[in-house]
Amino acid sequence: MSTLILINPHAAGGRARRLLLPLDVWLTALGHEQKPDIVMPESLHEAHHEIAKRLHGSKIVVVGGDGTLNQMLPSLISGKHVIGLVPYGSGNDCARAWGLHKLSWQDALSFALSGPASAIDVGHIQLNHRDPHYFHSSLAVGFDASVGNRALAGPKFLRGLPRYLLATLRELLHLKNWPLKVQADGHVVHEGNCLLASALNTPTYGGGMPAVPHAMVNDGQLNLLVGGSFNRWQTLLMLPRLLIGKHLGHARIQCVAFTEATLTCPAPVPVAADGETLGFATHIQITLLPGALQVVKKT
Repeated sequence: MSTLILINPHAAGGRARRLLLPLDVWLTALGHEQKPDIVMPESLHEAHHEIAKRLHGSKIVVVGGDGTLNQMLPSLISGKHVIGLVPYGSGNDCARAWGLHKLSWQDALSFALSGPASAIDVGHIQLNHRDPHYFHSSLAVGFDASVGNRALAGPKFLRGLPRYLLATLRELLHLKNWPLKVQADGHVVHEGNCLLASALNTPTYGGGMPAVPHAMVNDGQLNLLVGGSFNRWQTLLMLPRLLIGKHLGHARIQCVAFTEATLTCPAPVPVAADGETLGFATHIQITLLPGALQVVKKT
């Protein structure tokens, strides 16, 4: 199996760029018979082009965070590649779900190159009956997506959960509920004002918030987290419960496992996938793709 190491130079506020030389030196010192190719594309187009040049079923080791992996998903899925990950992002919820979050980049790279692969589920999204997208960790709709957008524009010196908490506090000043109709597997889950409606494949999102603690990436289902109408004070009181995973018992919170879901809203609602903004939509179709991605993760 040929191996490509793809570094996103923009990941972690540009800090991933500094890994190119030490990573190359580290691989050379290992003395592998066939040293992996290393590329650091400056644009998304270049990254997809590099992946497209690989034979189907190659191993692609992504150096970056949730957003980097999300942006590569179309090429990775179509090429049936085996995916390794060296976590180097601001949120790293995928790395948490794959058991890689506490590894150094050296240990993560060593595991990505030699560890066993297994299948995980992926979410497929269609916005406004066109615009297909994917997510490996979470799809955020409403408040969560707005927070994610603010986190992307937040101070670069903050990473992980602190970055998202600051964005959350800023979003509270502009709090909004949306008139959403939420259906899961043909059943109406919610209809009316709604703070958020997020689909999760991983237990955490937003840099470690345990939104659906029981979620698994390979259980053949996604989890729909729906928050009904909340005002600013109610939202603020909910945050501590969310941070410790005790929010699911709240009367306005629902969590439903599903394989297909539809969200509709008369006004455009913000949407984000794996922390990457997708803009606004009035119709969102979410479909589970079971076992769609082969990844190197800890069991």
